[in-house]
Amino acid sequence: MSAYSYLTAQEIPTLVERLAPHFEQVLVPTEQKGVKESVIFAPWTKGSPISLAKATVPPKAAVFPKCETLFSYKIEKDTQDAPKLTLNPEIYAPKTLIFAARPCDALGLNILDRPFLQSHYVDPYYAAKRDKLCVVTLTCPSGCENCFCHWVGIGPAATQGADIVLTAIKSGYVAQAMTQKGQELLEKCAFKDGTDKVPEVNQARKAAWESLKPAPDLSQIHSTLAQSFADLDFWTQETQACLSCGACTYFCPTCYCFTITDEGDAQSPQGGQRLRSQDNCMAQLYTREASGHNPRPNKALRMRNRVTHKYMTYKETWGAFACSGCGRCIQHCPVGLDIRAILLAAIARTTNTPDMQGGK
Repeated sequence: MSAYSYLTAQEIPTLVERLAPHFEQVLVPTEQKGVKESVIFAPWTKGSPISLAKATVPPKAAVFPKCETLFSYKIEKDTQDAPKLTLNPEIYAPKTLIFAARPCDALGLNILDRPFLQSHYVDPYYAAKRDKLCVVTLTCPSGCENCFCHWVGIGPAATQGADIVLTAIKSGYVAQAMTQKGQELLEKCAFKDGTDKVPEVNQARKAAWESLKPAPDLSQIHSTLAQSFADLDFWTQETQACLSCGACTYFCPTCYCFTITDEGDAQSPQGGQRLRSQDNCMAQLYTREASGHNPRPNKALRMRNRVTHKYMTYKETWGAFACSGCGRCIQHCPVGLDIRAILLAAIARTTNTPDMQGGK
């Protein structure tokens, strides 16, 4: 069986319909009307519309939910009238398909894998969800104003992290299996062989790359940021406009800060629950200690932590950037703060070269 399948644009819903029976949950980009129109990954049901636009938010919640129950607990008295604490772990991991994510979203999942799966301790909640996840990506036809995926080592047509990759050509789409899981699924979908369309796929991907402006050299950004770390005037200047709203973290496919809270009463009939919720390192209270001391009391220090983690400290540990270049932090910042401009300003500071403007 070929690793390539061809389908027309009208057959995209058919592809989802044929994939869906193999999963408990299918998440597709869906237009959401409201004060501001957006595209979110929402559960698919037969007949529901599918948007192929880049989602406003990444599909990160499939493996790292906004809030999840780690375990429930209850204190009961035994026959000796002594308190007894019982714990009940709750790992909910449905077999899930993410459909039409972008290459930067797939890379985001790979970035999350390292701290959750490859550290000294494997996170069982994340691992269970990741093990049952299948990812279908849609390559981008071109770069956009805010994205900079090629700065961090991938591009609009990157295939890493995907089980199946869709590429748009003039007459429709070609689905390419990238893993054994993806190959088996494409075989079950039984679409027309797309091997003869491979030259068109390659041309479409080449055109996407050619739409990008040259990326700056970030090979030395680790040492560049290290040299700038203690320069508080630099970080203050670069973050003057920041509102500390945290939009950059909540729209990010690679941020994984979280907080743990206990809810409920262990001695009540319902018991209590320990919850893990996504958190925001740009929030003022994020690092405040029980004593009242806060090692990052102002936004300049918090932004320094965010930027240096993504391009310096994460790389020290894992050998890669903790950024997929999706550009959502730029697009959705209410004051237009651009992380690319901060990187370029740091390079200019340490090399005494004129500052440059961020671009595609």
